[in-house]
Amino acid sequence: MLALLSVSDKRGLVEFAQGLIGCGYSLLSTGGTLEALKAAGVAARKVSTHTGMPEILGGRVKTLHPKIHGGLLGRPTLESDAREMAEHGIEAISLVAVNLYPFRETVARGASRDETIEQIDIGGPAMVRASAKNAALVTIVVDPNDYGAVLAELQADKSVSEKTRRSLQRKAFAHTAAYDAAIAGWLAEQEGEAFPDELSLPFVKAQGLRYGENPHQRGAFYREHRAPAEPTVAFSEVLQGKELSYNNILDLDAALGLVLEFADKPAAVVIKHNTPCGVAVADELEPAYRRARAIDETSAFGGIVALNREVDEKTATALAETFLEAVIAPSYSAKAREVLGARKNLRLLSAGPGLAQTQATPRAQLDARSVSGGLLVMDRDAVEPPSEWKVVTRRQPTAEELEALRFAWKICKHVKSNAIVFAGPRELLAQAGGQTSRVDSVKIAAMRGGARLQGSAVASDAFFPFRDGLDALAAAGAGCVVQPGGSVRDPEVIAAADEHGLCMIFTGVRHFRH
Repeated sequence: MLALLSVSDKRGLVEFAQGLIGCGYSLLSTGGTLEALKAAGVAARKVSTHTGMPEILGGRVKTLHPKIHGGLLGRPTLESDAREMAEHGIEAISLVAVNLYPFRETVARGASRDETIEQIDIGGPAMVRASAKNAALVTIVVDPNDYGAVLAELQADKSVSEKTRRSLQRKAFAHTAAYDAAIAGWLAEQEGEAFPDELSLPFVKAQGLRYGENPHQRGAFYREHRAPAEPTVAFSEVLQGKELSYNNILDLDAALGLVLEFADKPAAVVIKHNTPCGVAVADELEPAYRRARAIDETSAFGGIVALNREVDEKTATALAETFLEAVIAPSYSAKAREVLGARKNLRLLSAGPGLAQTQATPRAQLDARSVSGGLLVMDRDAVEPPSEWKVVTRRQPTAEELEALRFAWKICKHVKSNAIVFAGPRELLAQAGGQTSRVDSVKIAAMRGGARLQGSAVASDAFFPFRDGLDALAAAGAGCVVQPGGSVRDPEVIAAADEHGLCMIFTGVRHFRH
């Protein structure tokens, strides 16, 4: 029996090779894999010796040879194949362990274009696909984590079961598909093409989920092959607590996206059902969290919290006062871990130091959502700089009002349309969204905010189609408004703002969130 080993990921290689020899296999190998085996005293034959053809073109061509691919694709059980294989001296290869050149890792470390191109594997994917096509006769292993199971079957039964070979076959084609998708995506990035004619998204399964949004729905969580530069839920470290659920992950992503808007100050965000119910900044983290929680204590119960500074003991003590589903932060002090450790079911996630940076961190470039039979893809939304804003009323905003408007506008794009956000300079006061009319959102937010809305700033994600929305927010106590503008009734709305003595700013940019 003949096995071919050619791997860039050498975890478990030597032990696997030794196990194969113990099961009666002879080994073929190439390059660095062969060197690693020989260094460990494992007998293996060089592929070029087997084929009678030397490696050429600086190692670009090693395994692309009929004695390799004939050995992988040949069916000795078929008389015509057996005859041709014998005629050409082709020996069947019944087991292959191949994983591909580290293309994604090369991209991640910022290598040059030329170096990256050289990490596009050709022979490896060809061997994987050939072996997987012939899985009835060939065992193809692309993941070192599968070595143990394969060896166990060989040692127990002298063969690999059909069920295992089929499972490995599926995994092999997924492996090459993701690899090609990563290459296609990188090439598109190099050309500045965000939306290629054919879109391939390489993701790897991070974990299975007990269920999806509801218990009758199946679910799983996938993440990109390489971590993006910005903090993400997908690449955060789970420090404690129950297994993350589908809804936890959605809410954590919403909380993280919003807290990243406030990089320059300690900030706290409380999310419930993908909606911000508390947002505040302060000079220290603990008061920021307490202020955020106090905005809607009822909704904060069972909520998700995002913080943009390391959690210290004081903040941990405050967090422990309320039942929370999960907390995501850059990190946690030892004392904080001790305090929160008493909450065994509380999920703690560490997003890493990028979340604590004092400059805004860029988010991932594309946002994708599934629809029946398709996928919608767009650039991620971004808050434009206030320098583009235009005051359209007679009254100009004060410095404090402008600060509050900026704060409200950052929150607004994270609330479902029609979004209305009342805020002060450092905290959310009330919000409403997901309504079919903007005036209803104003009324609901006003009901939630009550007397504390006096003198507040209001952000609206899109224009006011009628003056009734302006009248309602003025009645609720608002002192200033920021909105995109662009309605045919803008003059009527501006006149209403002037009647109420409000200042109003047009941004020229809307923030729908459906």
